[in-house]
Amino acid sequence: MPQNEHIELHRKRYGRRLDYEERKRKREARSAHTIAKKAQGLRGLRAKLYNKQRHNEKIQMKKTIKAHEEKMTKTKTEKEVQDGALPAYLLDRETQQRSKILSNQIKQKRKEKAGKWDVPIPKVRAQSEAEVFKVLKSGKSKRKAWKRMVTKVTFVGEGFTRKPPKFERFIRPMGLRFKTAHVTHPELKTTFHLPMIGVKKNPSSSMYTSLGVITKGTVIEVNVSELGLVTQTGKVVWGKYAQVTNHPENDGCINAVLIV
Repeated sequence: MPQNEHIELHRKRYGRRLDYEERKRKREARSAHTIAKKAQGLRGLRAKLYNKQRHNEKIQMKKTIKAHEEKMTKTKTEKEVQDGALPAYLLDRETQQRSKILSNQIKQKRKEKAGKWDVPIPKVRAQSEAEVFKVLKSGKSKRKAWKRMVTKVTFVGEGFTRKPPKFERFIRPMGLRFKTAHVTHPELKTTFHLPMIGVKKNPSSSMYTSLGVITKGTVIEVNVSELGLVTQTGKVVWGKYAQVTNHPENDGCINAVLIV
């Protein structure tokens, strides 16, 4: 696991190349030729597996396109035949109703892409850096005193490796690291003790999100595989988002509400 996100940091500081968008567009336009060349070059079992994967991708793409095309369709309503003859000008007239067939899955993906969820707590008080970080002076020389200790609850992943003290800038105390949360399902009215997967978004700052700081209103991802939730296609839901509803640093536990 990398110690520092050098690429992301460089991109934040200096941005992308001026011709990045154009190069990306050309790369995507050429991708069809690359895929075709690869498909022609493969032999045996690899070719079978690759063609099956491409076939599934094409089916999925066609389904998505069809869903978009049919999002505003006119469907005929089946009405009972009335007794008695109808005049000629009414014979070809049938009542129609408009229906939206754009799947919920596409809508959900759009919402997630935009970073908008129907969260239980819409407005959250912003946490200042002075409140979240405590200045920590360490080392003998004065110039090596730039260190901050996080005073709020944090989440750290499984494969986390701590940096050497010389290069560490943010210290996340072990006593304030949490791996589980009490998640309430709003429809079932039941609370479950679930393991956390990660911090999706801290509304106060993107830096808090990257550090895994959990405050009131933070959207976290929890492992809901043991609840047995199933999607429309029959797949078991593994991770779902939940919003923190309490102040974990005061209560000593994370209480959250599942975003359904």
